[in-house]
Amino acid sequence: MDGPLPRPVARALRGTAEGGIRRSDFPLLHQTVHGKRLVYLDNAASTPMPQAVIDALVRYASCDHANVHRGVHALSQRATDAFEDARARVQRFLGATDPSQIVFVRGTTEAINLVAHSFVQPRLRAGDEILVSALEHHSNIVPWQMACARTGAHLRVVPLDASATPRLEEWEARIGPRTRFVALAHVSNAFGTVNDVARIVALAHARGVPVLVDGAQAAAHLPVDVCALDCDFYAFSGHKTCGPTGIGALYGKSEHLQEMPPYQGGGDMIRAVTLEATQYAEPPHRFEAGTPHIAGAVGLGCALEYLANIGLRTIYAHEHELLAYATHELQAIDGIRIFGTSAEKSAILSFTIDGIHPHDIGSILDGEGIAVRTGHHCAMPAMQHFDLPAGTARASFAFYNTFDDVDALVAATREVVRVFGVG
Repeated sequence: MDGPLPRPVARALRGTAEGGIRRSDFPLLHQTVHGKRLVYLDNAASTPMPQAVIDALVRYASCDHANVHRGVHALSQRATDAFEDARARVQRFLGATDPSQIVFVRGTTEAINLVAHSFVQPRLRAGDEILVSALEHHSNIVPWQMACARTGAHLRVVPLDASATPRLEEWEARIGPRTRFVALAHVSNAFGTVNDVARIVALAHARGVPVLVDGAQAAAHLPVDVCALDCDFYAFSGHKTCGPTGIGALYGKSEHLQEMPPYQGGGDMIRAVTLEATQYAEPPHRFEAGTPHIAGAVGLGCALEYLANIGLRTIYAHEHELLAYATHELQAIDGIRIFGTSAEKSAILSFTIDGIHPHDIGSILDGEGIAVRTGHHCAMPAMQHFDLPAGTARASFAFYNTFDDVDALVAATREVVRVFGVG
């Protein structure tokens, strides 16, 4: 393998990654773990919240905590305004045309289940097909398996190549006359592969097939414009976009949301109720039964505004400086194997070290204050493709990470190799 980069080259690669972007805004990052400076590289699992989001949550809890939509008193009105303002922020962030196209959910998983239950399943007949790739997170596999089991439909799978990419020609070959729906990740959580979503959507639409995009790993890392993508549904989670846990959003084209029956029944999703029948509310409230996660929506809206103010193109460029440097430095370590080498890739490094279990890698890195994820990353079919029963160690970068974070990861990984006597 190549040796470490010469220092002039390394310094050139550092670029704006030298000090991170707005790192001081994140209280969670300024602590020690096991007596070492925290190096947080588990951003694909969950991102920390900036102080602005924390302040928004405290402000809501301190001043505006009340139920929404049904109250005439001042606190309820303020809570409702904040909740619906958050919906409008999500709309702007995704480039949607109207706030009514945004449904608040608990996260990407619930969004996909909502679409599977209310949009896809009623349209399925025995022998029909749903198409996914082998790259998907379990949340974009299991709901479709469940829908197929209930209807007699079949789940078809687009395979991966050696770079962990489901190639465009493979998608085209498998969208057939029985295909009723396509679901794919914008960005792979396991390997960082960025799918050519717009072209895949165009292929599907040419055959009359609607498409859902799992945007959990994309929304905080690259610009998203649902109108440009022309996808039918787009889902993402708050806790991966510098927001709270337990909140996310589903974008759906208006004509689809209008046709879909409710996913759950209860308060706030109705227009009128008698003991004989119920008239449902218009979207999006039709899909938001019960008291919503108001604080979560407020925090999510604030987080998206925060990201938008930095600029997703700025974030994307910064994270790729980190990725380029980290990839080169890790490849110089004996026994390292990096999985996920697509030409279009997000700032995720998934790797193994010959003869060392990923959990052992993660444990030693944790002892050095470095947080990475280990295991199958809720993407077991993708791991099976590469014959990785124990999964990988995964370092995932965000805009607040620095060149020094990469150096710490590389030094600690060399320590893993030394401890286990590899090489």
